[in-house]
Amino acid sequence: MFSFASSRRVPLAWLALAGAWLLTGSTALAATPDAAQRVAFKQAYAVAQQGGDGWRQFAGNLHDYPLYPYLAAAALQHDIQQVDRASVEAYLAQYPDWIPAADLRRAFLLELARRQDWSGFLALYQPGLGDTLSCDALQAKLAGGGKLDFQRDLAELWTRANLPGACDPVLDAAHDQGLLTDARLWTRIDRAADAGQAGTITSLASWLPASEQPTAQQLATALRDPAAAVADATNWPDGTRQRHAVTLALTRLARRQSDSADAAWQQLQSRFTLSEAQRKRILQTLALFRATDFDDDALARLIALPAAAQTDSTREWRVRVALARQDWSAALAGIEAMPASQQQDGEWQYFRGRALAALGRADEARRQFADQADQPTFFGFMSADRLEQPYAICPLTLADDPQREQQLLAMPGLVRAFELYAVDLPKLARREWTRALQGSDVATQRIAADMANRRGWYDRAVFTLSSGDALRLYDLRFPLASQDGLVPQAEQAGIEPAWAYGILRAESAWMSDAHSGADARGLMQLLPETAALVARRNGLDWAGSDSLYDPATNIALGTRYLAQMAARFNGSPWLASAAYNAGPNKVDQWLAARGTLPTDLFVASIPYKETREYVARVMAFSVIYDWRLDGHTVVPLATRMEAIGQPYSLPGNGTPRREVSCPAPTTAPTTAPANAASVSR
Repeated sequence: MFSFASSRRVPLAWLALAGAWLLTGSTALAATPDAAQRVAFKQAYAVAQQGGDGWRQFAGNLHDYPLYPYLAAAALQHDIQQVDRASVEAYLAQYPDWIPAADLRRAFLLELARRQDWSGFLALYQPGLGDTLSCDALQAKLAGGGKLDFQRDLAELWTRANLPGACDPVLDAAHDQGLLTDARLWTRIDRAADAGQAGTITSLASWLPASEQPTAQQLATALRDPAAAVADATNWPDGTRQRHAVTLALTRLARRQSDSADAAWQQLQSRFTLSEAQRKRILQTLALFRATDFDDDALARLIALPAAAQTDSTREWRVRVALARQDWSAALAGIEAMPASQQQDGEWQYFRGRALAALGRADEARRQFADQADQPTFFGFMSADRLEQPYAICPLTLADDPQREQQLLAMPGLVRAFELYAVDLPKLARREWTRALQGSDVATQRIAADMANRRGWYDRAVFTLSSGDALRLYDLRFPLASQDGLVPQAEQAGIEPAWAYGILRAESAWMSDAHSGADARGLMQLLPETAALVARRNGLDWAGSDSLYDPATNIALGTRYLAQMAARFNGSPWLASAAYNAGPNKVDQWLAARGTLPTDLFVASIPYKETREYVARVMAFSVIYDWRLDGHTVVPLATRMEAIGQPYSLPGNGTPRREVSCPAPTTAPTTAPANAASVSR
């Protein structure tokens, strides 16, 4: 059928031979899958992914299995360069609304474009499949002798700051037809400059008149090499786009070298007639990044910013710099200068209390902490520690609804989602889940998340129950998943299980197949090279990068790496959390600069927003997981966040623990608590 030793295409006769699977339809979804079918499907799917028809020998009892059509689609996808159009059309006709059909259509269209089979392409093409295929469709039109119309064919694509390579022939044709006027070229160049796409600018510049090309290249240089751009800007004319380029170069340079950018600004500000908006952008960026570098003049620069140039970021960094200096009057003034909406953030509510206490306004400070202490967040727990009062955790339990569950299990898409997860295809499972529940109400989504959780598919609850009263469904949002062995592995590694759970939850939200752009993998997001070193150091088995997708392997290595980070920082879980996110060398730099600060002030002064929020999130998660494990009390957050330089000891039988209570009304709130984002994922 389609097992090939050559590159010849699959003949139309394939349809007759494939008739058995083509006759299976949605009625197959009614059967209840069993363990034997799942084993058979895994075997068949592994073979199907290698192409050909060998998968059929494993699929004899799978015709009524919900995922049976995935097998033929996988084989067709693998052999996409050989299959013929009739074979693909047959599958699309039988399963027009299936996700594998959409994937197959897209893959075959790309193959038809590669073959330059434009008539076949147009027969299968549907709009809305992405920019690459949109441009392929325009190539098909051109190949058939058609002409481009800018408004109909190109106007939408022209709004993109960057386009795929498939669009290059179309743009060449548009240029040859005279559709890419200078005005249109500059519109897209300006858009690309704002989006930071230097490559797009360079590619378009060659179509400009020779006299205008240097101006475009100035914009590209401002993006690629801002230091070179500001050095050369003294020779530029005071034109509109040169002002744009100067603004881009100064703001980008400020992120890397705030001192150099500031010196360049002093030289260039009188050279160019910048707009008020451009001047504000430069001033706020210079002030902001001098603040993140904690320069001596940072606080004064932020205070002196004109009101129109201030942003939420500059206002918050005015407070952070003051906190790093322990200038409590300046910190309080900075908080009170924020808009009311920004002041309501739990972080600034907490630090307002800290400032009031430091300034001797004890009663006001206690009231301020009391306002935050009823929130199950990092700053809520910190406020409760200041008052030495119980932590406020008010759990909800989702009521059973067997009838609604049965209704959900009658949804073919949701059945497929659960089955895909059961056979270890989580990415495909998530796609089916999303499509099946698209547009469903909150109650339906919660029941589906609970059903997934009971099947061991924990990340569905984490992502689904992320707002409103659902934040209080702690048993679903913070699963213990003891079968993955985290507690014994953490104890063997010499770290606290609640903290390890907090790291895992923050890193992957329980997605065992999580894969970051930096190549971190699995539940605890380990880099393969790091995992290999940890395995060697600890005498653990190492079976290669993909083994990190196995929860047991990932947890065994992740807990040892956490222990390694903790040992580097006197056992401190909060500093080790920062190192886990930003790298230990960065934490060493921050400690060298501000290592005498109290713990909460040091966290507030971490320059990286991601790491700052990560530490707060992990430590709040650790409290909640401690409560989940104990059921009644928790180790106070203040105990976990030992002062810098003080050795941290693991909690033991003699460690004081804080009570957990529920001071809020027992009825569910209609909105999420303030600062809920600290524990929402």
